[in-house]
Amino acid sequence: MTIGIIGSGALGSNVARALAQKGRSAIIANKRGPESLKDLVSELGNTITAGTVAEAAAADIVVLAMPWVALEDVLSGLSDWNGRIVIDGTNPVLFLDPDSPDAKDPANPLAAYGIKAADIGDRHSSAIVADLVPGARVVKAFNHLDVNVLPHPEAAGGQRVLFYSGDDADAKAQVRTILEATGFLPIDLGTLDIGGPLASLPFGPLATHNFVRI
Repeated sequence: MTIGIIGSGALGSNVARALAQKGRSAIIANKRGPESLKDLVSELGNTITAGTVAEAAAADIVVLAMPWVALEDVLSGLSDWNGRIVIDGTNPVLFLDPDSPDAKDPANPLAAYGIKAADIGDRHSSAIVADLVPGARVVKAFNHLDVNVLPHPEAAGGQRVLFYSGDDADAKAQVRTILEATGFLPIDLGTLDIGGPLASLPFGPLATHNFVRI
């Protein structure tokens, strides 16, 4: 079972670290190309390799780890998902220029964090992602915790919880196997339309909660 990670920022690099620490292989990619990832893959060891976005997207399981605003641009050039599994690790938030009016908007409850909620209407974010990866089996995961704890699944003498959700039982089972292999305690929140909003930033009631099973 091959794993691809599209996006090499804080989320993508920390998912790669979590996999590497348990000896799991993956290919990581960004729009700048494999050469830009030389230092990262050198740090992570020989189980993580750099590739193109197309190469990462050809894996059996593909983790989407790019900013919300980049999704359509990056995914529009890809096709033929053919039932492969896409892990949606994204959240519908926009990062603000600290000098912009939005960053000082008193009506934005997230301004102090340098973000604002993206306008996605009355849809949940994974439904939008699913439209961008037609034919894929989408599972929501890796999105609700501070990304910096992803390489540290053990905490306080126990296991950190990672929530996941999806509409395909087999796809969820395969994602659960990956979460368990990286040392987390996976908890199934049900279907995408139920579990996705529960754990999505910025306003999901389970978002940012760092649960640990002792």
